[in-house]
Amino acid sequence: MRICFVLNDVQTEKNGTSIALMSMAHQRGHEVFAIGVGDFTFHHDKPISIHTTSVAKSFKSKSPAKYLEALQDKKAKTKTIDSSTLDVLFIRNNPTEEEGRQWAEQAGVAFGRMIQQLNVLVLNDAYALSHAFIDKLYFEELPQEIKPDSIITRDKELILEFWKNQKNKKMVLKPLEGSGGQDVYLIDEHEKNVNQIITHLSSQGYVIAQEYLPAGKDGDVRVLLVNGKVMEQDGKMAIIRRVSGEGEFRSNFSVGATADSSDLTPAMQRIIDLTAPKLIRDGLFFVGLDIVDDKLIEINVLSPGGMDRFKDIGLPPFTDKIIESIERKVEFKKIYAGQLANRTLATME
Repeated sequence: MRICFVLNDVQTEKNGTSIALMSMAHQRGHEVFAIGVGDFTFHHDKPISIHTTSVAKSFKSKSPAKYLEALQDKKAKTKTIDSSTLDVLFIRNNPTEEEGRQWAEQAGVAFGRMIQQLNVLVLNDAYALSHAFIDKLYFEELPQEIKPDSIITRDKELILEFWKNQKNKKMVLKPLEGSGGQDVYLIDEHEKNVNQIITHLSSQGYVIAQEYLPAGKDGDVRVLLVNGKVMEQDGKMAIIRRVSGEGEFRSNFSVGATADSSDLTPAMQRIIDLTAPKLIRDGLFFVGLDIVDDKLIEINVLSPGGMDRFKDIGLPPFTDKIIESIERKVEFKKIYAGQLANRTLATME
């Protein structure tokens, strides 16, 4: 198959989940392309073209790091192609990392919608991504049973009232549109700068005030779902515990968290059981759930990651399972010849 991965920028991409998936697709003999969100061109009289970068088919390394090195090498092949000739467009760019490039935040999803109309299989479904673009708002559409108490507002008085009503006099404040643990604050009864923090966050947009979960001090658990199910391989599941660093309540790898193993608990399974039907209906193929104890604290539908840490805790890479699933979708698409909507195909097993 011909599969293209949409990244923030090819030359600045780091060795993470996207590169691991691209490397595996290349190993399996597929024609793999990479583009940044600035590499689309719209034509009024023909399909959208994309300026791609790719690694030679003769390249044999099985290391994602070596694959990335080859992709970013000056000798990498660059070519402008007709997007309608693709079998799959996999949207993997992270809009929250587009600091200083506001134009790039929604470009991947916007062009993805147009390419989806060209009968190219787009993952995750581009219209679903548009709906869930602010994933912390999409999160609030899920059942209250599995979520901590929260409020989303730019009204400082409402946030202070929410804080006052918390039993342990603690809350977590974070921007509605953000990732990687940036600008996330734990507010307790001793916090003297709460007004300044709220002012700072609200100057960026909407603020989430969320119930503090005491179990969060030990980190959280990232569960990766494909087609609404936890990935499983060789009796192991795609679950990774993110352990917060000393003196740090945030559990993001980008702020020093370390990886550890975790079993699938009944509470986690309950969260998955209540979340999966909506993900499947919406066409969200590859999704990350962040869980603390019996509560879902975040959902990542735009660029779920963490797979590059699996080797650190003895888990299989799982990349072959994801590529195999995409291969089946391409086969179903050909067999049913237009009878199945992209949204349906996106989460078909």
